[in-house]
Amino acid sequence: MKKYDVLTAFDVCVDFLMHLGTTQPEFGQKEKLVDGYGLEMGGSACIFACQTAKLGLKTTGVGSVSDDNFGAFMRECLSTSGVDVTNLRLSTEKTALTLCLNKTNGDRGILTYMGAMDTVQAAWIEALLPQARHLHICSYFLLKSLQESYPALAKRAKEHGVTISLDTNWDPEEKWDGGVLELLPFVDVFLPNENELMCITGKNNVQDALKCAGEYVPIIAVKCGGDGAYAYCKGDIIKCEAKPVTVADTVGAGDSFNGGFIYGYLNGLSMEECLKAGTTCGSLNVSQHGGTAGQPTLAEIKNYL
Repeated sequence: MKKYDVLTAFDVCVDFLMHLGTTQPEFGQKEKLVDGYGLEMGGSACIFACQTAKLGLKTTGVGSVSDDNFGAFMRECLSTSGVDVTNLRLSTEKTALTLCLNKTNGDRGILTYMGAMDTVQAAWIEALLPQARHLHICSYFLLKSLQESYPALAKRAKEHGVTISLDTNWDPEEKWDGGVLELLPFVDVFLPNENELMCITGKNNVQDALKCAGEYVPIIAVKCGGDGAYAYCKGDIIKCEAKPVTVADTVGAGDSFNGGFIYGYLNGLSMEECLKAGTTCGSLNVSQHGGTAGQPTLAEIKNYL
């Protein structure tokens, strides 16, 4: 039996959330009042890891934080959710920070200072592959230090019987040319949203994008926000509606969906059940502010399944 169910590369980042209400920020030294704020654990991989840990999967990751208050905050948040943080390393760079400007309609603007986030080394991941069942890759376009290494890492993962999931997240440069198509043949579960799927494949409609990605990956789970999600497997499409909840903010919804879906995948659930697990985690996540406060535990999610 392997030590870890899930291994990932942590994009360690603190989220400073500003709840704008109806306020629109302006330059020119104009001061505006907002509805509230919060300091939360951020980073797509970190939020994903917290969800898988809460669902009972033994989860760890490699990453870098500074020996500062933000670094200590991130360690505590991960540990409290049950994530193994023994593979986090200290960096001389500042811990990464993201400013999220949240509007009442669920939309948000995001500003990120990278700091120590992109100092992860491929060798750190490779050393843990023999101990893991599954490797989750995300923040692909942010963790540029790993992009060139991922195809070789994925090949090594397959040699150790490790399954792989991929959620690239959005490309801040909107170039979509970081070698993703070279990585996809090694991926077992691809987890984009519809816009990311079309951008990565270069197709201008979802149907063509699914067919293109489906030539590389056996399972594609596509997130559609409030409209739920659907899975594409061997030409078949299975849809699942989101749970009706009052939205506090949408931070971490997709990452929590990923955690729920991978929980189902690693436990041998059907595609429909994997989708239900994912949409349940994503829906409950948005019912509370921040990326992890609304995440369900295994006992809670079983009520929905």
